[in-house]
Amino acid sequence: MTDTREELATKIDITDWLSLRAHLERGGVILVDPLLDLAEVGAALAADEVQKVQRWLSSSLLAKPSIEQIQTWDAEQGKIFNCLIISPYVLIQEPVNP
Repeated sequence: MTDTREELATKIDITDWLSLRAHLERGGVILVDPLLDLAEVGAALAADEVQKVQRWLSSSLLAKPSIEQIQTWDAEQGKIFNCLIISPYVLIQEPVNP
């Protein structure tokens, strides 16, 4: 999984909320808590590590965006996210300010 994680780390991109909106409409957007490593989450999904993913879901470290979050992001012009595509999902994570 380390090789997959390293490979996925190179595929993390930055995009704005408007570009992610189409993926939201089809239910493909998953919000990743900043406590988690985006590439590690992607690797776990790609490897079908059900128990690990289930643990994150039950801890609310992975979740579908809430209606409130979506409304907030819609109102913010140019809201930026780190993103990683693990088909059919788009993992998004709010960048942590230094």
